[in-house]
Amino acid sequence: MTRAALALGLFAMFALAGCAAPAAAPAESSAPGFAIDADFPDPDLLEVDGTFYAYATNSAAANVQVATSTDLLSWEQLDVDALPELPEWAIRGKTWAPEVTALADGSFALYFTTAQATPSAQCIGVAVSADPLGPFEPVGDPLVCPVEDGGAIDASTFLDDDGTLFLVFKNDGNCCGKDTWLQAAPLSADGLTLLSEPTRLVKQTEAWEGNLVEAPTLVKHGSKYVLFYSANDYGGESYATGYATADSVLGPWTKHGEPLMTTDLSGGVYLGPGGQDVIAGPDGDVIVFHSWDENFIQRGMNVLPLTWVDDEPVVFAG
Repeated sequence: MTRAALALGLFAMFALAGCAAPAAAPAESSAPGFAIDADFPDPDLLEVDGTFYAYATNSAAANVQVATSTDLLSWEQLDVDALPELPEWAIRGKTWAPEVTALADGSFALYFTTAQATPSAQCIGVAVSADPLGPFEPVGDPLVCPVEDGGAIDASTFLDDDGTLFLVFKNDGNCCGKDTWLQAAPLSADGLTLLSEPTRLVKQTEAWEGNLVEAPTLVKHGSKYVLFYSANDYGGESYATGYATADSVLGPWTKHGEPLMTTDLSGGVYLGPGGQDVIAGPDGDVIVFHSWDENFIQRGMNVLPLTWVDDEPVVFAG
């Protein structure tokens, strides 16, 4: 079964469940069935006035890649670099896992991972723009960079019901034999400052996770907080996506014992599915993630319906 066939089948099931999603094949996709059939890893999605913006890890041409869609099916990759200028502390060519967030004043904040030279570590920086396409302008020193814990990567944000904006990220402990903790801290209204020390949420504990967890995505469904995350070696088929649940942002968190998305659960269609994001689409929630092409040369972007059973997420129904 190809990615296209599986994706269309899942969207058809989504429609039969009462959340009718368009069943046409993505216009920009080729035979493998990627929503974006190019190297577009670590996708982050944002919706502004009916347009969906997808941001991805650097390419040869851009520090932060951008694509747009109006239906989450057909995507146009833009000749745009959302972050054309990096901060002075950053090493060029190493900009990962962007996250763009709409702020209360109508502006946008871009959180990005990049490497600094001194001290050597990956750090999370922030940049701002009045437009979701940018150009985003970096602000100051790294926002988060716990060098003693290996640095920090994979920023995402979550807006709680009381209006508190949280930054969620991973300390890069697997760089140097340390634990990898997914962590959260409240942000100032302008998105530029952490208001407290981060709280540790979960770390690697399950056999399928290997020696790391990363790429946190926090959402709320019903009364339950759900923390999606990726784990294991991103470079192969063992990379996978799992989740944990809690009654509040800061936990305590309980992991679902088995992963949500794996190569095997997809029947071998999605190789190393991870780097996920979740967004409300025109006809219900979707999960957006990258997976490898069959030759393990590039990671394309996939979009699948995300359904819920008793506030627990479901992607590949049995």
